[in-house]
Amino acid sequence: TNAAFPPYEYKDGDDIVGIDAEIAQAMADKLGLKLEIVDMDFDSLIASIQSGKIDMSLAGMTVTEGRKQNVDFTDSYATGVQVIIVKEDSDIASADDLEGKLIGVQQGTTGHLYCADDFGEDHVNALPNGATAVQALLQGKVDCVVIDQEPAKAFVAENEGLKILDTEYITEDYAIAIAKDNTELLDKVNASLAKLKADGTVQSIIDKYIKA
Repeated sequence: TNAAFPPYEYKDGDDIVGIDAEIAQAMADKLGLKLEIVDMDFDSLIASIQSGKIDMSLAGMTVTEGRKQNVDFTDSYATGVQVIIVKEDSDIASADDLEGKLIGVQQGTTGHLYCADDFGEDHVNALPNGATAVQALLQGKVDCVVIDQEPAKAFVAENEGLKILDTEYITEDYAIAIAKDNTELLDKVNASLAKLKADGTVQSIIDKYIKA
């Protein structure tokens, strides 16, 4: 995972906590397996699955056609919304106003992919994580930040002078990424995920971190 994405995964002291960490632990418990969480750059997660360095990724990762060429995805366990963070005095009011602006994103995320597609790679400043992108906005190095809604809320709460635009940029499904040849793990994870969704465990974990 990439533990700089609250409330899905973030550091609490030395511990990695959050929605994805708790869902992963609940699945490991169901399967009678020991969970080890490794914190790494989001951009290196898929390559690490392909090389066998990690077994799976839970990282607020959206299912896309491009990613499906490299890894398999489980059933979805949550929905994400891409939003736009701006300074409170910004002239940007909606996604339509992003034309010609410099957009801060987290490298390798869907926010990065969509913004590069919609506005051109030269209008995107791809940074290592969401916190760095928000710092760039505060310092005036970018005009806005496109990132998932829940981390956006956390970043805006921590930094004065920022707001989230009311208009959504895009809605997407989060799922767990697993190596293409590892059908045994994929089937087991999907089966345990289905049970955890059916008995309300997944929703209760999400509700613990995201207040309606």
